[in-house]
Amino acid sequence: MTNQIQYSLVLETPAPTSEYIHRHFINKLSVETDVSDVKHDMKQGLNDFVLIDVRSTIAYGECHIPGALSLPSNTISEATTASLSRDKLIVVYCWGPACNGASKGAAHLSRLGFQVKEMLGGIEYWRKEGNEVEGTLGHSACTIG
Repeated sequence: MTNQIQYSLVLETPAPTSEYIHRHFINKLSVETDVSDVKHDMKQGLNDFVLIDVRSTIAYGECHIPGALSLPSNTISEATTASLSRDKLIVVYCWGPACNGASKGAAHLSRLGFQVKEMLGGIEYWRKEGNEVEGTLGHSACTIG
């Protein structure tokens, strides 16, 4: 029998100070939101943000969140965002947690001077939580990108 030294992978890297941890999570929350929070605000009429679907126009046409605008992440430019207000927060979403389209869209929009948050979970979790969708296929639309 070999004596193996055991060590914790969790504790291998020490945790930082509570102040550092607090800053980390506040910074994270400043650029992220989730399906539940977006739905809550929409239900309460607190629409002080613009919701943008950054998936393809085909995917948007098949199934999207009511009120969301279509702006595929690979088309974001000064010209395609000219009609958007720089005074309103933009919330972007894509397919779901395995998709980085919302991150790409947020990066493009922030480079152009917009304030942006990514909606974690995307349309996948919007649908999983039973929220309404619009589009030619509605709830029967494909669930993956």
